Amino acid sequence: MRIIHTMLRVGNLDRSINFYTDVLGMRLLRRQDYPEGRFTLAFVGYGEETDTAVIELTENWDTDHYELGTAFGHIAIETDDLYACCEQVRTRGGSITREPGPMKHGQTHIAFVRDPDGYALELIQRNS
Repeated sequence: MRIIHTMLRVGNLDRSINFYTDVLGMRLLRRQDYPEGRFTLAFVGYGEETDTAVIELTENWDTDHYELGTAFGHIAIETDDLYACCEQVRTRGGSITREPGPMKHGQTHIAFVRDPDGYALELIQRNS
């Protein structure tokens, strides 16, 4: 067994696809409209769905905003150079909500960014 994707409901699919592809450097893997159900699914990721876990972005056509709730935490993305990654996020129009540095009570270096719908993404330095 393996995790194949995490699903996020988004208010504006094009805006979210642009964030995940242009700001975070993922690729749009596939996108499909479901007119009878009034929703569209788009899958984004760094690799193919057969090899890595990806993110499913779901746009329900009749909903443009969601309350995030308190149970969801974040999606973690590993990077070879955390500080360069954060600078790239800023350059591409993203906002770092927790500057890169060591986590409290630990040695791992992390940072946080939020997507256009407010979902938290943790950027983690590989081998820190």
